Amino acid sequence: MIVKQELLSAKMTLKDLPATSPLASASLVLVFGSRDRFDDSKLAPTLKSRYPSAQIIGCSTAGEISGAGVMDDSLQITAVQWEKTVQRVTHTKMSNMQDSFGTGADLARQLKSDELKAVLVYSDGLRVNGSELLEGFKSVLGDTPIMGGMAGDGFNFNRTLQIFNDNVGDGLIIAVGLYGKHLIAATGVGRGWKPYGPPRKVTKSIKNVVLELDDKPALPLYNMYIGAHAAKALPGSGLNFPLAIIEDGKRDIEKIRTVLAVDTTQNSLTFAGNVDEGQTVRLCQTNHDRLVEGAGDAAHLVTSHANTSQTGLAICVSCVGRKGVMAEQVADEIKLVQQILGTQTTLTGFYSYGEFSPRPDTADSVLHNQTMTIGYLSEIK
Repeated sequence: MIVKQELLSAKMTLKDLPATSPLASASLVLVFGSRDRFDDSKLAPTLKSRYPSAQIIGCSTAGEISGAGVMDDSLQITAVQWEKTVQRVTHTKMSNMQDSFGTGADLARQLKSDELKAVLVYSDGLRVNGSELLEGFKSVLGDTPIMGGMAGDGFNFNRTLQIFNDNVGDGLIIAVGLYGKHLIAATGVGRGWKPYGPPRKVTKSIKNVVLELDDKPALPLYNMYIGAHAAKALPGSGLNFPLAIIEDGKRDIEKIRTVLAVDTTQNSLTFAGNVDEGQTVRLCQTNHDRLVEGAGDAAHLVTSHANTSQTGLAICVSCVGRKGVMAEQVADEIKLVQQILGTQTTLTGFYSYGEFSPRPDTADSVLHNQTMTIGYLSEIK
């Protein structure tokens, strides 16, 4: 496995790329950048000319991640040449969010094989139900680990873009199947959020829309806990007060859901992922140090399942909500991840509208919110 990177800072343009590609023979190129970068009509042809043999995939972001830290309005280009691993890439364009499950299943059928070891998935961040998409993949692929995330658009939540070779647009879902016994694939998930307040039962919901908690209208109850000042700033302030879904019969967090929208007519909350009737939830809060520690937890999970002393690639997908909380100190979580994974691991990734990864120490791939997820890839020498 060979990994090479190119980075354009906010002040640089495509013309500032070196004359020669660092890895023209690459088989896969991951591209993460701001929506403005993806709106550049020269992006796709420039990348294809530099990496003529590669499948080029990626998405717009709410911030770009590299070993140098976190950047905005940059362009991160990561080229990978497999030495023993086989890849297969497919994609589709969503026509209706209600088709998310079926779309995931259709893409999974195209990748299914006894040799399949891991799947990378990058999707539109606003026109796809990430929970349903992952359920569709799992209905075909079972316990095969799925890693990746949903595209971002800064804190605008307006339109996200994806790239698949010469096609740049919205509504795309891109999936990469990785095959063979020489592939090393490990995942890590870290949170750093602490539940508070009493547990509440979801008594009425429709997929990602929660209408009632403990048989009471959801929005007024939520507003009571976050306070009048934060309630006036919804839905933006909801990034600071996600819901934790609690595992059945336990006090542990199963996954976290972020508020995307509120409806004062229905008194409902719309989340960035499904919240099922009957689930137990609690509100969460956090601070900078807890979030950094959570990112470290994700990196330690990777090192517990993979030897990171050899060449490897860590694709970090962290939630836009974490970036909002940590603000100018957001790079601290990336610095800790790099420190734990070591200098032989190349970092790339982005701040997202949803993260795809198995839950910690399980084979259950789900949509996460408010987490740092790491998909680590390497090859047995």
